[in-house]
Amino acid sequence: METVKLGVAGVGHFGRYHALKAASTPRAQLVGVFDRDPERARSVGWEAGAPPLPLDELIAASDAVIVATPAEAHYEIAARAIRAGRHVLIEKPIASTLEEADSLAALAREHDVVLQVGHLERFSAAHGAVSARMGKPLYLEAVRVAPFKPRGTDVSVILDLMIHDLDLILALVDAPIESVDAVGAAVASAHEDIANARVRFTNGCVATITASRISLKTERRMRIFAQSGYLAVDFAGRKLTAIVRGQGGGFPVPGMPEFSMKDMAWEDHDSLAAEHEAFYASVLDGAPVLVDAAAGRRALAAAIAVKEAMDRSNALVTASGLYNPAE
Repeated sequence: METVKLGVAGVGHFGRYHALKAASTPRAQLVGVFDRDPERARSVGWEAGAPPLPLDELIAASDAVIVATPAEAHYEIAARAIRAGRHVLIEKPIASTLEEADSLAALAREHDVVLQVGHLERFSAAHGAVSARMGKPLYLEAVRVAPFKPRGTDVSVILDLMIHDLDLILALVDAPIESVDAVGAAVASAHEDIANARVRFTNGCVATITASRISLKTERRMRIFAQSGYLAVDFAGRKLTAIVRGQGGGFPVPGMPEFSMKDMAWEDHDSLAAEHEAFYASVLDGAPVLVDAAAGRRALAAAIAVKEAMDRSNALVTASGLYNPAE
């Protein structure tokens, strides 16, 4: 079996998982890890069975690089790897600005390398179940909340958590965004920790998205309404309830003889392994990139639109005395 020589740049909380996953797959050979904290690089490298290397040496030793650094370093490291002819799997968000995202996409085309963006939910069993059972949505409602952890607070909750649901919704709706209303606040960190957005698409679909990293419990849910039926998805509980037109193997819905209800569940699914396998398939087999730079850019553009709408809303509530970002 062909293998790809793989380096991991950035082995913090999630980068460590990337390194351990790469070390355990037969399609990759983990050749080294890099982190700006040398002690962290040594620790994770020892755990994964790969040496800690300076960034340039890591790129030189690799066929492909996973970039799992903080978001502000994504562009710099990914661009260096691509210019060296290396394939890149870059964690979300693809970059800090749309200009950087466009530059990375252009560099990948110029150097004829794979550029995949790590929107992990696209590789989940839930995404596959929803995509297979839902027609064109009319309305979507997403909630993604979690207890506070210092990790990830270098960016707002929009880029930390909400961007997952933005990416999923963009893939399901497949239409440009027409307008965004949003509100949010920084509570426990220097960036917004809670956010709510209402996104209207040019085809008339509307999505309401809530994200928080200061909640008492973890909750990841989505409800999808379409002319063909209704889906309620519990990502954390790995459960899906569908109400669809026709029987379809489900049981009748009281008062709605044309519809049936079906509860589904899926076993624990290793989304990170699926993401890695998709990357290796693109690098080694020439398979299409499942989450490419264009998808990463769309999600980033949506997140920026939410942040801009939030800033406008916060300016109004600050003027009214309802919210003071300095507090």
